[in-house]
Amino acid sequence: MHRYDLISCHDCGKLHRRHPLAPRQKARCVRCRCVLYRGIASDANRMAALVLGAVFTFLIAQLFPIVALDVNGLRSSATLLGAIHVLWNENMQVVASIVFLCTVLLPAVELGSLLYVTLSLRAGLHPPGLHPLLRVVRAAHHWGMTEVLMIGILITVVKMTSLAQVEPQPGLFAFGALTLMLAIVTAFDPRILWQLTDEQARARGAALPAPVLAGRAPTLTCHACGLVAEDRGRHQRQRCARCGAVLHRRRPDSVARTWALLLAAAILYIPANLLPVMVTHSLFGKEDDTIISGVIYFWHSGSPALAAIIFIASIVVPVLKLAALSLLAWTAQRRSRWRPSQRTVLYRLVELVGRWSMLDVFVITLTVALVRFQTLAVITAGPGALAFCAVVVLTMLASMQFDPRLIWDHLGANGENDGRNRP
Repeated sequence: MHRYDLISCHDCGKLHRRHPLAPRQKARCVRCRCVLYRGIASDANRMAALVLGAVFTFLIAQLFPIVALDVNGLRSSATLLGAIHVLWNENMQVVASIVFLCTVLLPAVELGSLLYVTLSLRAGLHPPGLHPLLRVVRAAHHWGMTEVLMIGILITVVKMTSLAQVEPQPGLFAFGALTLMLAIVTAFDPRILWQLTDEQARARGAALPAPVLAGRAPTLTCHACGLVAEDRGRHQRQRCARCGAVLHRRRPDSVARTWALLLAAAILYIPANLLPVMVTHSLFGKEDDTIISGVIYFWHSGSPALAAIIFIASIVVPVLKLAALSLLAWTAQRRSRWRPSQRTVLYRLVELVGRWSMLDVFVITLTVALVRFQTLAVITAGPGALAFCAVVVLTMLASMQFDPRLIWDHLGANGENDGRNRP
């Protein structure tokens, strides 16, 4: 069987034979119903045009002010980079670094790498460094949070309307356009680009690495490019023949690492909610704001929808992530056969909503940069912001370390279970 005709389910590890799909169609795993791949037209010209437009929009969004405030003739405006600089100068270097990575550096790396690859493929070339770059794109996409930042910007704008006259600036509209464009660009899974590269190599008559697998040989799947390889045994270190990534049957020490990260996140979650995330210095004195007080502020100021968004993203989601990942790690450690399909869906939800907890961190970043009226009011970041930012990062790392295939390892070939077993 040709290895390029196989695809392994990310969530349960079951092998499937790849079949062509029409645009907008989905192929799902027969065991856990995970989406294996989508039918997307692999048109290098269209990909390159979309990525190029996103690059120009990204530059406008980063270089121009997002919003400006006017209070009795005193003006204040902020770019995203300027807001990060303010955080850095206030001894919040860790928070500033994480915001910079998630909103500037990693999206820039993702777009730059995609532009280089798609322009090369459009010209019919095999770009040098293709495989490492596509691996970088996958990692950068997981941590890039432009869409979360956009919601944070909107919340900040609404919050500032009660303090000053708000004037939208070009950066605000650029971030809105960039969010939509990235949603389209990221629909092109990097594995589609690997597949397009393989198709071009076949058209040129180039030899593809190790094309055949034995019918019932044990297999390993590359987490980066998805290529299936024959398992040569635990005592032999293997790398993917296409992209060079290290191959593992399962992530090493998956459950132990997940527990360690969850424990650290649970400990930090307490000061994240008790300590102030923002401190306001004004003519009326000093005022500390925690996450809960921010929710209460929006609720009483006539914005219950924003209060609900912040409450869900900053309170509910972190707690549910800790509880869900703890359940997944516990049942995997006990080799439980209890409700594997439902646990797999739970894991997908954790992966999907995990990044949205950064919403409050982005709101704090922009608010601190905008409210810099020395004679009237100045807002600075509090120690709670650092603790909360650490909680978000640790829970995201925990979900990345957990290997969902452990849920299915102790079931039959088709994952049959009568549902009567308990965790």
